[in-house]
Amino acid sequence: MFDISPIQVIIVLVIALLVFGPKRLPEMGRQLGKGMREFKESVSGSRDDDDVDDIAELPPAEPSATATTSRERDTVS
Repeated sequence: MFDISPIQVIIVLVIALLVFGPKRLPEMGRQLGKGMREFKESVSGSRDDDDVDDIAELPPAEPSATATTSRERDTVS
């Protein structure tokens, strides 16, 4: 489908180095790798959904004392 030679990869890397600089390029590579890893895990479903269980165990949030309803606002105005 795509025929990418090593010379083309080197050219793209040199252009990326010139555009983003040597300080940001490793950070961007880590972010790209992390994003690809998360995408792969979400597609394959290999990771356990422990986060969902933690959220389900939390107690329901209580309404705050400063919150007013629309009826209370109408009577105050």
